[in-house]
Amino acid sequence: MKRVRCPKCDHFITFDERNYQDGQSLVFQCPECGKQFGIRIGVSKLRPTQREEKPEEQMEDNTLGSLVVIENVFHYKQVLPLQMGDNTIGRYQKGNPINTPFETVDPSVDLTHCIVNVSRDKRGQLKYTLRDANSNTGTFVDNVELMPRERRVITDGTLFTIGATSIILKL
Repeated sequence: MKRVRCPKCDHFITFDERNYQDGQSLVFQCPECGKQFGIRIGVSKLRPTQREEKPEEQMEDNTLGSLVVIENVFHYKQVLPLQMGDNTIGRYQKGNPINTPFETVDPSVDLTHCIVNVSRDKRGQLKYTLRDANSNTGTFVDNVELMPRERRVITDGTLFTIGATSIILKL
């Protein structure tokens, strides 16, 4: 099954791509806003989205590690690859300029919720630091809320919570 996003309202429409051939054009009408839009089945020239069907492969390709958004009552498992420097984490919304968004309908996750900084220490080892981005509901590590301007070093397997969503650092 594949999902396409309405370009007007961001609503997802699911369809079975096995019923169509590469190069075939499809037209959809969004059930939410009524917008009609078309797609072409086949290889996209755009970069792959963060939410492709094989998150394990993305984790293997990423030498800096990744964040695994755990499936909860709001959404499904997603893998967010990390990059050097600040990785600003928050809820995906069209036009939101953050560099590590994830899809959720969890209203307790802010558009800009927290930041994971990837850097190297004096020995050249990778270091991961988590801080809250002045969110409304806070960022929790091991059920302890990060205080304003507090920075917490996190390691492989660290579980932290933003809103009602849990995230695990995987190296």
